[in-house]
Amino acid sequence: MKLFVKTALLASAAWGTAAMAQEEIRVLRVQPSDPEQAFYARVEAAYEAQNPDVDVVFEYIANEAYKSKLPTLLQSDARPDIFYSWAGQTLVEQAEAGFLKDISGELSDEVRSTFPDAALTAYTVDGALHGLPLYATEVVFWVNTALTEEAGVDHTAIKTWDDLLAAVQTMKDAGVTPIVVGGQDKWPLHFYWSYLALREGGAEVVTAAMNGEDGGFEAEPFVAAGEEFQKLTEMEPFQPGFMGTTYETASGMFADGKGALHLMGDWDYLPMRGRSQSGEGLPDDQMAIISFPAVSDPVAEGGDSATLGGMNGWAVTSDATDGAVDFLTFLLNRDHQEEVAREGIFIPIVKGAGEALENPFFQQVAQDIAAASYHQIFLDQFLGASVGATVNDISADLAQGVITPEEAAAQVEEAWQFR
Repeated sequence: MKLFVKTALLASAAWGTAAMAQEEIRVLRVQPSDPEQAFYARVEAAYEAQNPDVDVVFEYIANEAYKSKLPTLLQSDARPDIFYSWAGQTLVEQAEAGFLKDISGELSDEVRSTFPDAALTAYTVDGALHGLPLYATEVVFWVNTALTEEAGVDHTAIKTWDDLLAAVQTMKDAGVTPIVVGGQDKWPLHFYWSYLALREGGAEVVTAAMNGEDGGFEAEPFVAAGEEFQKLTEMEPFQPGFMGTTYETASGMFADGKGALHLMGDWDYLPMRGRSQSGEGLPDDQMAIISFPAVSDPVAEGGDSATLGGMNGWAVTSDATDGAVDFLTFLLNRDHQEEVAREGIFIPIVKGAGEALENPFFQQVAQDIAAASYHQIFLDQFLGASVGATVNDISADLAQGVITPEEAAAQVEEAWQFR
């Protein structure tokens, strides 16, 4: 009996040693949808089947709790190996603090080539790659084609900012509300100022301003962006009471046919339907999307093909386990990303995976981002919380005509200097 107990204890100790020796890869993620979580469970199981000495552990935290908890985790011994990231200035600060690993040398040219250059740039700081993108979103003009046709506007002919202004006037003359917007939340208005700054100053205008070049955010492209935005707002293109309208309400209004255009991300495709009074929204054959127009006489060239939106992905911590990058590339391989596309979970960033998308709007967004010269992350995220809030504030103030374009640019520069 004593021999049995001793043998059992030895076996237990041996099992414990083996378990302890097993490599654990901890992945921290903002709480995703049920279909996305199920997808990660399948990938986890497949990787562990191929790598029995590895244990992948996904942990999920609600959005706001994640944002507050992550900084503390990164400074502790409990930091994950891989964590969900929105990139932007926050990623830069994490890299500068030494929390992130340079994974540039751990990726083969074959793996690197599966991602668009613009997507990799979002996770690169001072030439060092600290993570990989998961999916991107693009801000586009959603179009109610029935209303544009009613007003005599060909939405496919809106290529320049002047074209848009002319279309707005035509729609107003026809009694059609040109654009709906959720001004109360401010961030939907920042899309206009941000996009116009890109179009006016070129793809690198924001990073140049962050580096203090040409007067920083008081440089000519940012002032010109405010001027062009106010050319639009002085025409009163939005629905009455737009500053008292939330994003959710504006989204439902567009789906109810209350306005011809809605500048919003591709993510609004399903939510706008749920927010409509009917719960069904506009049928697909009554909708289209168009890219944000170019400006006719930009301050600098190169911004016409830049896109604005999100670039969400994964960052790798400085003391991540040896297998972390291998698992990350497994998670992001084309087969898995095509699976995501087929299920309509999100628009994958991996080249070619978008071909599995069945939704034509998502297909177009995927093509836009892949072809973009640069993908600018939302400025209210890219510049950090305090400066981003200022960008939202000045966009709302410009829309109401309570500040000048010069004052708006100066406020953003001041916020950047005192961040």
